[in-house]
Amino acid sequence: MNNFDFCNPTRVVFGKGTIANLTALLPPNTKILMTYGGGSIKKNGVYTQVQKVLKGFDVVEFGGIEPNPRYETLMRAVEIVKKEKVGFLLSVGGGSTLDGTKFIAAASCWTKTEDPWDILLGKFQIEEALPLGDVITLPATGSEMNGGAVISRNSTGQKLAFISPMVFPKFSIIDPEVTYSLSPRQTANGIVDTFVHVCEQYMTYDVNSPLQDRMAQAVLKTVIEEAPKVLKDPCNYDVRANLFWCATVGLNGWIAPGVVQDWATHMIGHELTAEYGLDHGQTLAIVMPNVWHRFVDKKADKLFQYAREVWGITTHDRDDAIQAAIQKTVGFFRSLGVKTSLAEYNIDAKEAAEKVRQRFFAIGMEAGEYGKVNGDVAAEIVANC
Repeated sequence: MNNFDFCNPTRVVFGKGTIANLTALLPPNTKILMTYGGGSIKKNGVYTQVQKVLKGFDVVEFGGIEPNPRYETLMRAVEIVKKEKVGFLLSVGGGSTLDGTKFIAAASCWTKTEDPWDILLGKFQIEEALPLGDVITLPATGSEMNGGAVISRNSTGQKLAFISPMVFPKFSIIDPEVTYSLSPRQTANGIVDTFVHVCEQYMTYDVNSPLQDRMAQAVLKTVIEEAPKVLKDPCNYDVRANLFWCATVGLNGWIAPGVVQDWATHMIGHELTAEYGLDHGQTLAIVMPNVWHRFVDKKADKLFQYAREVWGITTHDRDDAIQAAIQKTVGFFRSLGVKTSLAEYNIDAKEAAEKVRQRFFAIGMEAGEYGKVNGDVAAEIVANC
């Protein structure tokens, strides 16, 4: 196992009716900016619940954060923060709203350069950010218990990620009941995102970390078991609760210490979303099986383990087991109603490969556990998608 330094300071308040706990979690005598997305929280009753709790607090609202949060939108929120002298941010909505709120928290305190987009370019470390908390309403990104965020910028066509301990939420409220109203598409995308998050940290090469491996396997097996149940019965509380906790655990750092991570699937997926507007979960379902095919020799040990421990494939033929596991994974995504090829979205794979190649080289991207997925390799992977 590799050396690591781990800390997760986020307090999680989980379960039915937990939005009522906001009163005790928010800082008193502090102006709060409440952020949210396109209005779904007003349809599912979350907005009303939060407003009831916020009575007596000094609150400014900022809505309209996109599913892929836009820098241009978020900078308008930064202006409000500065003008209104906001001291705390409250994100109410899905992972995109929370990602955007993390950027607002960092950009509101940014003084190192004139353009806070430099946060995404990684030119300087974030040394200060406004404190934030959240009421999370969609299980997918795991953003409710980590310091990462993904932001898009219209003017450059980029979609980039940043991570900093300064933007960990102080608290996250998770009430699985608020996910009953999610559409099948949102539910499926969230399941795929959770699944791939775990695989990005697990499907690399062995560094003798059996505990982390088994924790990753447990999350994957739980997602596989619960996914068909939620599609059949969307208002089953226990199923929704299990899937939400899987999403949180999948990217809160517990399975990551001491292991090697990949993230090539996400980096390629971000470029496909930026170029073609595909949902994040859709791109992951397309790309990850092809990343595995491309690096099957280097990932063979973990893929074989995955075949046995997650899918219960008993054949002793290593190659057959690995190929069967990859097909099982593709079949799982398709069982959720998520397509697994670019052609199914009327996208030419060769054209997409060239665009991804150019985008990777433009930002100097090198992904994967070996750092070998540059523009050429990414293009090769996409061409087979």
